[in-house]
Amino acid sequence: MTAAQNWRTTLRGALLTARKDRDTTRVAALRSALSAIDNAETPDGVGVDAPSSEAIAGGVVGLGAAEVARRELSDEQIRTLLRTEVDERLSAAEQFTAAGHPERAAALRAEATVLTDLLGDV
Repeated sequence: MTAAQNWRTTLRGALLTARKDRDTTRVAALRSALSAIDNAETPDGVGVDAPSSEAIAGGVVGLGAAEVARRELSDEQIRTLLRTEVDERLSAAEQFTAAGHPERAAALRAEATVLTDLLGDV
């Protein structure tokens, strides 16, 4: 099992539990973490070597012809990504506090705590 698969399994299990518990803060943080991993695995500027479709602009011919391999992230890359997610939430929380929105700031800090706890668990 790759690091990304291990993280996805852990995050999806935690997400299922959070959804059952109706814990909206955990749900939001876990969904965001899964999305961040998916986005980070997106390959950069990969060209597809397949015949072009004459019927669909920009399309290619052949089942799976446009499929490209996703990047494989290491455990440390995923941890760095999640730490960045935590830092972004804490920074945004400071901005919301300064702007007089303490409720939103508290929600962001709670999400940051969820992700921080998760980093210690895996």
